[in-house]
Amino acid sequence: MNKTVLLFCLLTLGALYAQAQRTTLIQRVRIVDGSGAALVRGSVRIKDSVIVAVGQLQALSSDSLIDGKDQVLAPGFIDTHSHHFGDYDDDPSALATNSQGITTIVIGQDGSSYAVDTIRKLLKNNPVAVNVATYTGHTTLREQVLHNDLLRAATEKETVQMQNLLAQEMQKGSLGLSSGLEYEDAFYSSTQEVIELARTAARYKGSYASHIRSEDITLDAAIEEILTIGRIAKMPIQVSHIKIGLKDKWGTARSILDRLEKARSEGIQVTADVYPYDFWSSTLRVLFPKRDYSNLASAEFAVAHLFDPNRSVLVRYAPESSFVGKTVSAIATQRNEPSSRTLIELIEKADSFKKANPTYAYGVEAIAAKAMTEEDVTTFIEWPFANICSDGRSGGHPRGFGAFTKILRQYVREQHLLTLEEAVHKMTYLGALHTGIKNRGLIKEGYYADLVLLNPDTVADRSSLGEPTARSSGITAVWINGRITYREQKPSGERPGVFVNR
Repeated sequence: MNKTVLLFCLLTLGALYAQAQRTTLIQRVRIVDGSGAALVRGSVRIKDSVIVAVGQLQALSSDSLIDGKDQVLAPGFIDTHSHHFGDYDDDPSALATNSQGITTIVIGQDGSSYAVDTIRKLLKNNPVAVNVATYTGHTTLREQVLHNDLLRAATEKETVQMQNLLAQEMQKGSLGLSSGLEYEDAFYSSTQEVIELARTAARYKGSYASHIRSEDITLDAAIEEILTIGRIAKMPIQVSHIKIGLKDKWGTARSILDRLEKARSEGIQVTADVYPYDFWSSTLRVLFPKRDYSNLASAEFAVAHLFDPNRSVLVRYAPESSFVGKTVSAIATQRNEPSSRTLIELIEKADSFKKANPTYAYGVEAIAAKAMTEEDVTTFIEWPFANICSDGRSGGHPRGFGAFTKILRQYVREQHLLTLEEAVHKMTYLGALHTGIKNRGLIKEGYYADLVLLNPDTVADRSSLGEPTARSSGITAVWINGRITYREQKPSGERPGVFVNR
């Protein structure tokens, strides 16, 4: 080998070595590491997708330098109850999540899920700027086995079939079992059916997350049901988007938490997630707990006890698009009838539309319903075993674009109900612990470099019912698996999200 060729080889190898050693150093930041510990000033070094050093670090020749300008560097937020995955065909930049600092979403919620293989394929064919983990949905399992015959409990044989399907998903990386017991397709299931499925998830060290059977008239019984499932299955259980949706029980959040804490003292690993709003978003049908959608007395009960028609807005209504953005009361006035009658008519019209359009891909109707009190929401948020979620997606309810930044604005900066460290803990590592996600949620050597740089003095939600997709302020930059996905109030174009195994 002549000297010229040898020199060329050495230079090439040197360049490859330098490239292999290339790192990023985020300097001059106040590190809130997600553990709940007090913030510290320092730097964080990233190599590829991993955090390799944290502390008082000197720049290396291999470092690409980023000046944090004394802003806060936190772990990327983990949304433990998300519906954002449905947005990514239209927006793989994941603007709704990135713009509020979310780097990992947990889908498969309320009993409905994609198969793990389907999610992996979707991510491969259309990469997105967010990490995705999933539960396996109880309702989805019922649909696979019971098909359209869902308004009954499963037989023992059918339950075994569902267990086998769940076991396959657990082996592929599902976090566990989720249920949406308040919704019709799961409402008629038996507690024993759910227990047997939960036991299957527990064998694989999974957890159980539930939109419980009632958040209003039989809330106490629904709480007891999930505690029973946790006790018998001997597994972690999570009350999804914990709330009190019955006016008669407003102000009793503390007593519910007392019951959960008693259960924890008995060895039941019960936790909750919560979003920072006093109105929910779901189908109009949940306002009829007895599933008697044409019963005027039940509609009148809903108006009097379950939601405020003057402050509850239709956010989706395929049969009559002009109704979107209007309150139920406004529509009732337009129709010259009581709100209770309008409620029945809205559901009947939506049912007719669905039957006439069986392939309609999106939800036919949805309402953002004023149904809780700020006092109860705050009590749940402050509970040490409650982590933050959005329960959102793009459009409709403002939580889809603003849940996490609202926590930082309202509950940290304005009301001082949480310290910054406590809030970040609830939005990062606590959610990872509750869902079983490993190596994310902390700024720590060896953890994935999911990070958010934010200005604690200006970070704020901007979304509202009138402008549900308004972007938050104060989110300076977001890294997912070591790559910047959002900066200067816009996506970077990078889409490094991965499927997150249990």
